[in-house]
Amino acid sequence: MNLSQRRFCNTLTKADVGNKVILAGWVDAFRDHGGLLFIHLRDRSGLVQVVFNPEQADAATCRTAESLRSEFCVAVSGMVIDRTPGTENPHLDTGTIEVMAQTLKVLADSAPPPFQISEKEMVAGSVTATREDVSEELRLQYRYLDLRRPSIRNNMIARHKIYQCARRFLDERDFVEVETPMLTMSTPEGARDYLVPSRVHPHNFYALPQSPQLFKQLLMVGGLERYFQIARCFRDEDLRPNRQPEFTQIDLEASFIDEEFIYELVEELTVRLFAVGGIELPRPFPRITYDEAIDTTGSDKPDLRFGLRFVDVTDIFSDTQYTIFRQILKRNGCIKGINVKGQSEKLSKNVLQNEYAKTIVPSFGAKGMTWMRVENGTLESNIVQFFSDTELENLKTRFAVEEGDVLLLIADASYDLVTSALGQLRLHIANRLGLIPKNSWAPAWVTSFPLFEATDEGGVSSKHHPFTAPDRTDFDPHNINDLLALKSRAYDLVMNGEELGGGSIRINDRTLQRKIFTALGLTEEETREKFGFFLRAFDFGAPPHGGLALGMDRLVAMILQLPSIREVIAFPKNRSASCPLTGAPTPVADKQLAELSLLNLGNQSRGAAAQITDSISTLSWLARIAVNSTERPLIEKAVAEADALADFAAANAGSEEPMRTVAPPAGQRRPGDTAIANSAAAAGELLKLAPATKGGYYKVAAVME
Repeated sequence: MNLSQRRFCNTLTKADVGNKVILAGWVDAFRDHGGLLFIHLRDRSGLVQVVFNPEQADAATCRTAESLRSEFCVAVSGMVIDRTPGTENPHLDTGTIEVMAQTLKVLADSAPPPFQISEKEMVAGSVTATREDVSEELRLQYRYLDLRRPSIRNNMIARHKIYQCARRFLDERDFVEVETPMLTMSTPEGARDYLVPSRVHPHNFYALPQSPQLFKQLLMVGGLERYFQIARCFRDEDLRPNRQPEFTQIDLEASFIDEEFIYELVEELTVRLFAVGGIELPRPFPRITYDEAIDTTGSDKPDLRFGLRFVDVTDIFSDTQYTIFRQILKRNGCIKGINVKGQSEKLSKNVLQNEYAKTIVPSFGAKGMTWMRVENGTLESNIVQFFSDTELENLKTRFAVEEGDVLLLIADASYDLVTSALGQLRLHIANRLGLIPKNSWAPAWVTSFPLFEATDEGGVSSKHHPFTAPDRTDFDPHNINDLLALKSRAYDLVMNGEELGGGSIRINDRTLQRKIFTALGLTEEETREKFGFFLRAFDFGAPPHGGLALGMDRLVAMILQLPSIREVIAFPKNRSASCPLTGAPTPVADKQLAELSLLNLGNQSRGAAAQITDSISTLSWLARIAVNSTERPLIEKAVAEADALADFAAANAGSEEPMRTVAPPAGQRRPGDTAIANSAAAAGELLKLAPATKGGYYKVAAVME
């Protein structure tokens, strides 16, 4: 058989009946009808049924066919024929035809696969396994077999088509595809770097890029004007269920543009990409500021497919006699709520009080929840008697209540806690009650992010990254309040509660960029060391520019409506950032470490450790906690006192053993040898003092997602 003449299985149609074809692929399923043998032959395109009939194929071919098993790799030649009426298979695109085999060659046999790969029934009505029946860890361990499944294979092909669509569109818009370095310099971008030791330059390290941020800006200085790249990025981040340590993004940057250029460009690109998956997105994408998103949904990536927007009712209770609200408002707190329209029957008093108020809402971080239901035109709850008629009437007006509505309120001295907890409650209620429309899409731009956010050390850090342009330049880089009031020219594209991508207009002025670095607490020396090459480029006429990056793994998964990005990545890591297929990460031989000068480092390597000259710096490096100039004298004093105490203890120890406990050791046992039930347990009060119980057990906080 000349395999260069082979046809793809799924390309066969009625028009091929009577033609001889050559096929190659894997045995998807096998069925023996006592004389007649049937296989489903699978290749990248799909499936076709092949029949081995002793009247059409020689005895040797039929004997070989009898030896076939699942996942044997074979080549077949034969005649395309119509299926006998009544034997058609509606589950196959080629279900009205089959191939009558004449010759067969086993190209490679196969061991029994560790899980069923076939996803198609040979006979209408039979049942096949689905990938949900197989553990993900096993699927990732044998990912090359998992990729043979039509569903996973189709994901890979769909991803390819989405990439090609993006490339064609950006080429139409005069963008140039450029690859940027994978081995680069470690720079602060919000997450930990993956470091690569250099053999040629001992004790020095490259970093894998968290994004091509600096290089794409330098491409703008270089005059390319419009750049894009399907970029591989690496971030050593804390584990999350739907996050990968290496990921792919469509990265783009353009010169001589403003936000409106980005909005129009990316909206059109996103609409085209979703159209590949048969999804029509509404345009134009609405815009919502960061402040409005937090204030009305509790999230900077709001799900706008449904209502339940927050209503602020703080002013209604300014003179309230309800003690809890009064104490919160004295501390400049706030009260917000949502109106769950017409859901009173599904949210009973028991559900509201015992599930939500006592368990669910506290798990979101709030101390409690106030609820009211509209019954017979009035607000009813277990605390409604504590509110005045005026307060209740104002609530009804503010929430525009109707019969059957349910009001859920959260109050706290912390605005951030109220919006966060109420945002989580909003999503919980929407999912529980089925308030999110099926197959609906709500893209939106979130704009006007804060430029900075406060740190625990009393300084600021960048909300996005330090190259984002502020909305104004007349700020004092040493005034924390002034810095926290700054807005940025940043924007995120969100959809259905997920962030698909983000970007900003960049700083193109050297003086302003240095001002931002000063605000972030970088010294002149640190700025020169980390960003000297970048700032030098700004001396040579840097154009105004901006860009954006779309996370392709998440975007493709959303287009294909899949629950996990691992379903659209050929060889993903698992949830612990390891690879079940290869076993990575793994130890390496001492010889390799020696070649990289990573053995017996002592004090001559490991970055900052090489510069350690005193005990405070040693403590700082070991704890991975920076010590600023204000803190250093206090820590020096505390360490000196600890040293003095240790010296005193050593000098006065004498012959006495050091005291390790203030109480003498003693075993604690019940008197006697007879088991006695705890009296509280016998009275059913063992859990009486537990802060929360569930199903007769002591309830503890969840420790895993």
